[in-house]
Amino acid sequence: MAMSAAKPLIRRNAEIGIFLIGALLVILFASTSDGRWANLYNVGTIVQVTATLGLMSLGVALVIGTGEIDISVGSTFGMGALAYLWLAAHVDPLAAAAAAIIVGAAIGLLNGLLVTRTGTPSLIVTLGTLMIFRGIAIALTEGFSFSIPYAARKGWSYFLLGGDDFLDFNTALYWLIAVVAVLLAMLKATPFGNRLLAVGGSAESAHSRGVRVGRIKLSAFVLCGMLAAFAGTLEAGKLGFADGSMGRLMELQAIASCVLGGCVLAGGRISLLGALMGAFVLSSIQSYLVVMGVQPQWFVLILGVIVVLAAYGDKSLRQWALKR
Repeated sequence: MAMSAAKPLIRRNAEIGIFLIGALLVILFASTSDGRWANLYNVGTIVQVTATLGLMSLGVALVIGTGEIDISVGSTFGMGALAYLWLAAHVDPLAAAAAAIIVGAAIGLLNGLLVTRTGTPSLIVTLGTLMIFRGIAIALTEGFSFSIPYAARKGWSYFLLGGDDFLDFNTALYWLIAVVAVLLAMLKATPFGNRLLAVGGSAESAHSRGVRVGRIKLSAFVLCGMLAAFAGTLEAGKLGFADGSMGRLMELQAIASCVLGGCVLAGGRISLLGALMGAFVLSSIQSYLVVMGVQPQWFVLILGVIVVLAAYGDKSLRQWALKR
């Protein structure tokens, strides 16, 4: 009876599967790591990684909701970090962060214009911009790293931008909570949310009902770029430095977080909370492999296998729930 009662809940909530998988992994990791994984310090690290990856995943989820994809977020993350650190040497960190977010918005705007004005598939466009801006980042740093000036590390604005902890958690967590609240309100209480999902469900149908499809897609790409650059800013604030390779492969983790969280790549359905849970699952897996002493060269392979298995388990759970 309990299993039958759970079916309607799973059918209505796409993210239920990843929440169950996350709970199982937490139990598994905590019981097999002899306290090395389930401790306050490590939990803080997982939360920090989840916060930055989660911000990226939220932006990617918005783009996926329109039926498009953005795989340039890894390089946008890196460009945001570099812009913030370079500008922090000349202006207040808050102004530097605002400028870094504008850089992310510009990259998102470029992606959106190329997709909507030329009709080129977003996968191709963002693959190209991924390589372009990664190349720019490497050329700007010339193999070295940017560091935040010592003078900029003393002010309250540096503290706000990931430079310190509050109540044992990095301030990036609180930024994530605020952004999630704003986006959830935007999707549920404004016309933008309905229009975004309508475009992802059927662009032609949405257009026939007066929805400006190009503008909605463009807005999603801009928001995605802003969130990726802001995530890079917070990560750079925590680390205090960044190099040209910062954010490498994070685009794949962000997309995986969305897929694990119940977002449909074809568009029309997204789950912001599911994407965040997907980011938490990936961050937990990464942390577990580190504390268990897995060699770095095996990390990507093992992470990929676990992601595939988790995605298969989530899909199987949803298919079971859909059976009458």
